Amino acid sequence: MKLNQNSLFAVLLRSPWWVSALVAVGIVTGLRLVVPDLYAIFAALPFAVLAGVVGWQALREPSAKRVAATLTRLRAMPWDELAGMIEAGFRREGYAVTRLFDESVDFELVQGPRTTLLACKRWKAQRTGIEPLRELDAARRARDAHFSIYVAAGEVTEQARKFAVEKNIRLVQEAELAKLLG
Repeated sequence: MKLNQNSLFAVLLRSPWWVSALVAVGIVTGLRLVVPDLYAIFAALPFAVLAGVVGWQALREPSAKRVAATLTRLRAMPWDELAGMIEAGFRREGYAVTRLFDESVDFELVQGPRTTLLACKRWKAQRTGIEPLRELDAARRARDAHFSIYVAAGEVTEQARKFAVEKNIRLVQEAELAKLLG
């Protein structure tokens, strides 16, 4: 089951935790005028729970300072160290990880019946264009993989982002990369 992106709960999931908390308080305050307090609290309960979930997720996200420090450290490390960290990160997420010695793909990730190809060949580049993403997509089609992931420590151009969305390539960078590498 997937939420409609424009539904109230989907919007609140993307908003800061305190927005859901304010909605809950507003519901309790408004409904207390027409129904007993217990019913007003019960009606606001989903929004209070949502505020807690969003707040918990925010606590688990790395800070901007930690993201910047991780990216700086990442750009300075050798390939073997980065590859080991990426393997460990995806294993923590439940994938079976295999290193590939391919020109366009670095890892094959398997989770259940699904295969994902991961590339991070140009991870130190300041700007990543569309070409490595084209190579990754071609490799995904050639290997008949279900998904593909591209890891970048630098900026990804707008044209490359559009291509990634069009070809369903997951871009892992900044906060998501810092979280993956732990």
